Amino acid sequence: MNNSIVAIVPAAGGGQRMQLSLPKQYIKIGDVTILEHTLQKLLSLPLISQVVVVISPDDTYFSSLSIANHPQITVTYGGKTRAESVFAGLELVSEHSWALVHDAARPCVTHQDIENLIHTVIKNNCGGILATKVTDTIKKAINNLNGIPTIAETNDRQWLWAAATPQMFNAKLLKDCMIRAKQDHIELTDEASAIEYCNGHPLLIECRRDNIKVTRKEDLPLATLYLQEQGYINK
Repeated sequence: MNNSIVAIVPAAGGGQRMQLSLPKQYIKIGDVTILEHTLQKLLSLPLISQVVVVISPDDTYFSSLSIANHPQITVTYGGKTRAESVFAGLELVSEHSWALVHDAARPCVTHQDIENLIHTVIKNNCGGILATKVTDTIKKAINNLNGIPTIAETNDRQWLWAAATPQMFNAKLLKDCMIRAKQDHIELTDEASAIEYCNGHPLLIECRRDNIKVTRKEDLPLATLYLQEQGYINK
């Protein structure tokens, strides 16, 4: 295996939870879209040789962005699910390379965290993900007779982590595990879950808590604040 690293950014989602007319990755924070912030973070990191952006076949926004013409960006079309879009991106990555998958809606990830992930994965020759330790008390729920969630039990948070991205794996291994999961009708929520299904144990690399995913409207002011603090947009 070589140490070539190709980033895959699945950006084919519609962002329905935002309840807006355009996909959430095209909402602007400052002067540019969330997706542009995310891509600029990846493109400005010398360790990454190429960025594959996976968009919807119906996407009418991406081609209008100036970053769409960046020489390190390759565009392909994704599917209805995240897994289908990531797999479409993997089709363009050499099986000998590392695939670094990052959410389009995580614009606040820092270079330090990405570099830490990359160096840890390569040093250990084992795929891994950025994640944060769970600090809240986590309750497992069960519905009562009226269909209202009630507490069934409290989980031991000592062993609980909240998965984030990037997630980095050998491209061939990730692709093979995703194929196997699909054949067995397993729903994948992230790339690590494909590796886990094939009995792998990805590394957990702790990242900063400002590596948030913009999912709902109330996430926008927080992402704006973090990007301001990082110096990417003016206060």
